[in-house]
Amino acid sequence: MFRALLTSRLQAAFTAAGIDLPEGFTPGVVIASDTRFGDYQSNAAMVLAKQLKTNPRALAEQIKAALQVEDLCEKITVDGPGFLNLTLSPAALAQRLSVIVKDDHVGVPQVEKAKTIVVDFSAPNIAKPMHVGHIRSTFIGDSLARVARFIGHKVITDNHVGDWGTQFGMIIHGWKTQLDQSKLKADPIHELVSVYKAVNAAARADEAVLEVCKGELVKLQQGDAENLGIWKECVRLTLEQLEKVYGALDIKFDHYLGESFYNDALTPLVAEMLNQGIATISEGATVVFSDGSLKPESDPFLIRDKDEWKPAPCIIRKGDGGYLYATTDLATIDYRVKEWQADEIWYVVGAPQQLHFRQVFAAAQRRGITTKMIHIAFGSILGPDGKMFKTRSGETVGLLEVIDEAIERVRNRMDEIESNQELYRAIDTENQALNERTLIKPQAPKNYTATEKDEIAHIIGGGAVKYAELSQNRLTDYKFSWDKMLSLQGNTAPYLINAYVRTRSIFRKLEGTVSLSEDLAITEPAERALAMKLAQFAENAHDILDDHRPNLLANYLYELASAYHAFFEACNVLRAEGTVRNTRLTLCEATSRVLKTGLGLLGIQTTERM
Repeated sequence: MFRALLTSRLQAAFTAAGIDLPEGFTPGVVIASDTRFGDYQSNAAMVLAKQLKTNPRALAEQIKAALQVEDLCEKITVDGPGFLNLTLSPAALAQRLSVIVKDDHVGVPQVEKAKTIVVDFSAPNIAKPMHVGHIRSTFIGDSLARVARFIGHKVITDNHVGDWGTQFGMIIHGWKTQLDQSKLKADPIHELVSVYKAVNAAARADEAVLEVCKGELVKLQQGDAENLGIWKECVRLTLEQLEKVYGALDIKFDHYLGESFYNDALTPLVAEMLNQGIATISEGATVVFSDGSLKPESDPFLIRDKDEWKPAPCIIRKGDGGYLYATTDLATIDYRVKEWQADEIWYVVGAPQQLHFRQVFAAAQRRGITTKMIHIAFGSILGPDGKMFKTRSGETVGLLEVIDEAIERVRNRMDEIESNQELYRAIDTENQALNERTLIKPQAPKNYTATEKDEIAHIIGGGAVKYAELSQNRLTDYKFSWDKMLSLQGNTAPYLINAYVRTRSIFRKLEGTVSLSEDLAITEPAERALAMKLAQFAENAHDILDDHRPNLLANYLYELASAYHAFFEACNVLRAEGTVRNTRLTLCEATSRVLKTGLGLLGIQTTERM
């Protein structure tokens, strides 16, 4: 990675120049904000000059004189108030290109110290369908797990499904009194949801029904054979359905350890916390209060009420003896640390659960857990009207229904273009008048079989939904828009997949096997811009995990595709000869490999034709 190399050389330059660095100060290099002055830059001289009370430009010149980067840079300048700007040499860029086209990891280095990371994401509930609310956790968690594995960490994915709780009293009662076995066989989840809704409505209307449901729950918790059998069947049927959904999304989990897995650990855990003085009995419940070790504004067990800080305890056992999510989460942490030796645990869960995780993490740390625990929060998906995304009837939109509709829309579009050549020509003519960097021309899918169309539609449709999510800042809400996510214009999956298709079309037009040599010469501005963008993938892949932001990768891939389209328009590949031709083919191959790899890290497949 150029940034890491240049940073290392910069730090060595400070030592060579005899400049003592203050404690806590580490000079670094970043991608230049204005590429007119260079590819990378450092403001280290400006920052340090303030501390040393010296002239920043003079300090920058001193560092420049000691900086040994002749093998990497063709130019080093000091600009403005003391910016150190570095411009990579064509030879260094060419060498990086050669690595990208030969390396299985397209030039991305492995982490120096691999960690064992547990990623907890998706977490649907048993006997309920996955809905649009699961999109963010599922896609963000899957992408982060893919990236962490790719750069060398040991990743364990755990789907902490909701398979225990008060709702099972109603489900069991409904199973015994209202279940339609034929409907259960045809669509298990739909029938279980129908049964639950019917019993829930009856329980609200009749206190006697509610008491029966409570009795069924108690029997389940006490290990009643019949109720336990019904519960197990609900779990089995739901997991079968979940596997179909995850299979359609190309998402895999190492474990499905739900809440019930930790039931036996809850009682001893609470007893231990009481014995250690971490928890206490308050009004019959077992709770964790603040221990006073943190400032009030940083203490998750305190809440500000007007001008006073008041207790906000974490309840781990209710007065009736029931356990809560916090109790199960603490037991889950114990298991992941003991059995999997986790160095880090990532929870990809919505932002509303922030206080819950702050309290759970703090309680775990007071119990001696040193594993790093991170809540990777995210916002909501909104409908076109800016409100929570619902169907017209007010129901939550099913996740699989969203994917199926995206695929269907793409498939219909393919048929429309194929059957209406006049429409296609109109689109083609219109597109030619627009900027090729932001809009690509759809290619009429001639001579595609129905199976091929289905495969392409599945890749583009599913990819479009994933990319619409992963290209967003995870902390912000965003509006769900079919037109935007399926558009060939702008920052979308169809645009990026078609960029990949375009790279492959170059090689399909060549006769025989193409052998690329290391005889490269980067001379044209469009060649250099593309080579520079390709070189940055090694940095981007690691940056994603700094704050767990898949959108950094999505934005990078969009910039890469735009750079490729600009290169494609400015530099003829097939009519070039010799070193120029080899260089441009290498740029095409490198772009192809990085796009495919990058989209794969987002969980998005590619297709050779579109």
